[in-house]
Amino acid sequence: MENCGLMYNKIINNDEVVRFIDIKKSVGKTIVFTNGVYDLLHFGHVKYLRESKSYGDCLVVAINSDKSVRQLKGKNRPIICQEERAEVLSSLEFVDYVTIFDEQTPIKLIERIKPDFLIKGSDWESDKIVGKDFVESYGGKIIRIKLIEGISTTKIIEKIMKMNSRSFN
Repeated sequence: MENCGLMYNKIINNDEVVRFIDIKKSVGKTIVFTNGVYDLLHFGHVKYLRESKSYGDCLVVAINSDKSVRQLKGKNRPIICQEERAEVLSSLEFVDYVTIFDEQTPIKLIERIKPDFLIKGSDWESDKIVGKDFVESYGGKIIRIKLIEGISTTKIIEKIMKMNSRSFN
């Protein structure tokens, strides 16, 4: 797939992403949207994002702000701050834009972007996907991508904690 971005920073605020996406849509580009925490980027994330990009021309990845992550996952998360998570994601060639949202869900952003495809992992039940009804109301599609079993940030953290309790000898 063609990279729809130009030579500028891929990390942009919500207003900028909406403006850039409107321009892309006006020339017929297909917009793909996904969101998540992306704390401790791992193989499962990379595979998921690469597959997400395959559904369209322009992949927007919205990440939860640090404040939002703490509300969702507790005071010990995120491990990596939002700016660093965004920077790592933006380095992936198949990610076109990264934006950070402060709310617990990205519904406001989804409503403003109106993506052609809303992507979530298969761990999300279809009826629990935030924005599903809205996206389907205008003909957009919901795609659930099969995740790699046994790979998650939580499992990686648990493994590190277990190793640490035995010491790294």
